[in-house]
Amino acid sequence: MKRTDTREAILKERAVKIGRVPDRAEAAGERLEVVEFLLMSERFAVESKYVQEICPLKEISLLPCVPPFVSGIMNVRGRIVPVVDIRRFFEFPIKGLTDPNRVIVLASGDTEFGILADAIHGMRHISAERLQSSLPTLTGIREEYLKGVTGDGIVVLDGAKLLSDGRIFVNDEVES
Repeated sequence: MKRTDTREAILKERAVKIGRVPDRAEAAGERLEVVEFLLMSERFAVESKYVQEICPLKEISLLPCVPPFVSGIMNVRGRIVPVVDIRRFFEFPIKGLTDPNRVIVLASGDTEFGILADAIHGMRHISAERLQSSLPTLTGIREEYLKGVTGDGIVVLDGAKLLSDGRIFVNDEVES
């Protein structure tokens, strides 16, 4: 008998959540479609309009004389795509085990590069009004690329800033 009551309560709660009418601010407000991913046990997201594709990490060719955050380059269907490790770019302390196995290719205009991810959690919609502007733990270089943080702790990166920042691009020429 208790099992049935619990089941009915759960179903009723779900029905209420599904059937709720969004408040005016949420209905009228901007909603961001994001790709959520996991990196170092932290949840990140980037707007889907900047995501060109997501591909498995197969083989990265290392490059000499590049900053530590550049993991290398990889061939994505005949295109050479630089791959950036945002853990190192954001100067996160590398702790615990992490096994990047996906590359999220970001693109806008002529700019294209991939970022490493441990796992892809999928796509979701986030209300822009409900994003917190920052957290006390996100300072320095990290805060510059922060679009906001959701109530459940997902760090939403600003894809436009990432794709337009010259610090990510290595443009050194070797003298002969």
